[in-house]
Amino acid sequence: MKAMILAAGKGERMRPLTLTTPKPLLTAGGKPLIVHHLENLKRAGYRDIVINHAWLGEQIEQALGSGEAFGLSIRYSPEGEPLETAGGIQRALPLLTDQDEDWFLVINGDIWCDLDLTFLTPPQDADALLVLTDNPPHNPKGDFSLQDDGSIRTTDGQRQTFTGISLLHRRLFENLPPGTMKLAPILHEAIAEHRVKALSHTGQWMDIGTPERLQQLDTLLAGGSA
Repeated sequence: MKAMILAAGKGERMRPLTLTTPKPLLTAGGKPLIVHHLENLKRAGYRDIVINHAWLGEQIEQALGSGEAFGLSIRYSPEGEPLETAGGIQRALPLLTDQDEDWFLVINGDIWCDLDLTFLTPPQDADALLVLTDNPPHNPKGDFSLQDDGSIRTTDGQRQTFTGISLLHRRLFENLPPGTMKLAPILHEAIAEHRVKALSHTGQWMDIGTPERLQQLDTLLAGGSA
């Protein structure tokens, strides 16, 4: 199975840090955010990685190259202007499923998580597996409600926050027209058709959306508690 790291955002909430540096290359714990993902993917046995990029994307390619330095094979999906999450995945689909592979892993480039990715296996009766976690202060109402059977709903019960980590089936994107598209409406449609499963991560997770959260992660990693 291949993995995709979403790295095409402009990082506007991170300014002025992202005026000259793409957000995935901002550092915490002495490493760029995206390198933490690459190392976690390698530990879990992933070897083929796809990275989309737009804003200052050439810096990402220059920093990571072919992936050989990380023991990985990296291919890139440049977008020019960001295509949003679903649009970026749809553009990169030939790279993710070019060997008749139906499932792939997707990770938001602007998060940090200590999840062991080997725990993620494609569900038999769904087109997506989402990783949820406890709601952070900046998203107190959460996103989805996890049911006892592993399915999710958008309204009922105690909702949790989507971590930005998921296993997705190519069926979700194959018939979409090229262009800018968000992932949320696609997931909501699949949820309504009972085609989405989820699991809850009880470990550490952070959405690195602001300079303050980047500093919090840097402090966490520097303290050796992660």
